[in-house]
Amino acid sequence: MGHIAPEYLSTGKSSEKTDVFGYGITLLELVTGQRAIDLARLEEEEDVLLLDHIKKLLRENRLDDIVDGNLKNYNREEVETMIQVALLCTQSSPEDRPSMAVVVKMLQGIGLAERWAEWEQLEDARNQEFSLMSRHYPWGEDSSIDQEAIQLSKAR
Repeated sequence: MGHIAPEYLSTGKSSEKTDVFGYGITLLELVTGQRAIDLARLEEEEDVLLLDHIKKLLRENRLDDIVDGNLKNYNREEVETMIQVALLCTQSSPEDRPSMAVVVKMLQGIGLAERWAEWEQLEDARNQEFSLMSRHYPWGEDSSIDQEAIQLSKAR
């Protein structure tokens, strides 16, 4: 679990792009030393999915918290490249994901900067949209605690 692309879950059809998604998750696991799904993060009020957790840490500019704590010496630029490639591979839309041939080139530094700049713009737009929605629909204000019971139908 956690390596399966969203479209595979809904259609049951595998493609090169579902493989690219799985590769991206594997790359994140290698960099972080964490599992794709970790329920222990839920206890810490963090995202259960590694992908969401990494995006949050990246937004907070916490690269050192992303890297596996067992890696004492690492090349920061190489780690950034791997994270960027992994996030490009795990985009929700299969059409936006690169092919594996492009992934290899990006790992070599070819074409990564342009694709990453596009990804950042899209991600910023998504985050702003989500922020606006969460202000417009205050989901967190309604609590299931101390709710008054109401009768939904008559007794049978």
